[in-house]
Amino acid sequence: MPGMSALPATHHWQPALGRDGVVEDVDDIRQAIAIILRTPQGSDPLRPDFGSRVWLYLDYPIDRARPHVVRETVEAIRRWEPRVTVTRVLVALDEAARLTITAFFKLASGVEVSMEVRPR
Repeated sequence: MPGMSALPATHHWQPALGRDGVVEDVDDIRQAIAIILRTPQGSDPLRPDFGSRVWLYLDYPIDRARPHVVRETVEAIRRWEPRVTVTRVLVALDEAARLTITAFFKLASGVEVSMEVRPR
């Protein structure tokens, strides 16, 4: 159609956050997981169950927060991102003492992928 930009060739895409364009395939999944983990459960009035409860543990000492953040990360990804299987979650503090979650997951193709998320 004249004046319309071409849609991505894949079924899995969404508008890119914070920049122009779209994200596709693995980048789409990574962005979806980041949105899930950064959205406090209960903060979306139209989907009150959407998101994660990771934010509940952001002020805990890291040794006490780690098991809770791992559990909440796995549960949220399993519930809201059915295109992947979580294989491992690491929780650490970055150089600025901010919580960093590294999620490892398998795609339907069997490829294992990882990503880092810093909850807000």
